[in-house]
Amino acid sequence: MSASEDGMRKVLVVDDEPHIVRLVSFALTNHGFEVIDASDGERAIELARQERPDIILMDVMMPVMDGLEASRRLKEDPETAAIPIVMLSAKSQKYEQEAGLEGGAERYIVKPFTPKELVGEVHAILDA
Repeated sequence: MSASEDGMRKVLVVDDEPHIVRLVSFALTNHGFEVIDASDGERAIELARQERPDIILMDVMMPVMDGLEASRRLKEDPETAAIPIVMLSAKSQKYEQEAGLEGGAERYIVKPFTPKELVGEVHAILDA
């Protein structure tokens, strides 16, 4: 995986709930990650193309464009297709999780989750 110029790995956090963005950002920056954020899928696609994050953590339910559609579009674009995506959602039904994985996500984490669990998943994917 590529790292930004200062050696820090970059994470794009996409969620329309500011407290979730703060929680995730705090946990990740405390573990040495650079964090950028977006509040909808459309902006996430723009930032993914501009910033080239090492991984994307994306909520499913958001305004403008939901996480499933954004994930599909990112995976269809050769410039962003290789970026791993982790879906974060309160939707916990098996069929909802399968839809996220079929849309291109590597993992699907159900909210609420602990910061330790999330950081562990990010490391597991990036260090694989």
